Amino acid sequence: MLYFNERKKLAKFAKTLFDRKETNSAGGNISEKINEDHFIMTPTLMSENFHADLRPDQILVVDKNENIVEGDGELTREINMHMACYRTNPKIGAVLHAHALESMTFATIGIDMPNLTEATQKLGRIKCLPYKKGCSQELADQIGKEVKEDMQIPKAYLINKHGILVVDSTLEKVFDQAERLEWNAKIAKEAFAYKKLKSIS
Repeated sequence: MLYFNERKKLAKFAKTLFDRKETNSAGGNISEKINEDHFIMTPTLMSENFHADLRPDQILVVDKNENIVEGDGELTREINMHMACYRTNPKIGAVLHAHALESMTFATIGIDMPNLTEATQKLGRIKCLPYKKGCSQELADQIGKEVKEDMQIPKAYLINKHGILVVDSTLEKVFDQAERLEWNAKIAKEAFAYKKLKSIS
């Protein structure tokens, strides 16, 4: 099996993401750049059908033209969003898209997330992007444009009505930043509630 250890690790990270409610059964996907020719990625319906409890052979090996080289499953339609990141910024080594419970509040309302915690300062502005239909080429193009303008890692975006997208140099780092983002979202929501309570007390 190609890249067995890398695929085993990605499967473990996907399960952890699901178990911590950092994505839900409506979707989510993770990819990692292995080299200039190959990427590994979670399959379509990883959450709905499997609750992200995947075997290593279900993690797909994909080439730069979005063809499956090896793996038991089919490509997610959101691979175009992942590849837009890799093609735009060569420093990106991993991409994580999820429907994170706390962060979805800001994404659904369609507003930027206040960046309040010390642990998330490297992310800079946590921008909510204008709405584009999920899985569409328009969304992938929008993500590619944002990544090109920023050219920084780590970076996180809120995808309007849809979820989050986080990019970083490694799988470990992108997962770390996604979890920091989720904690920041929870803190921001509580800060808003506290501020409102103080204003009416």
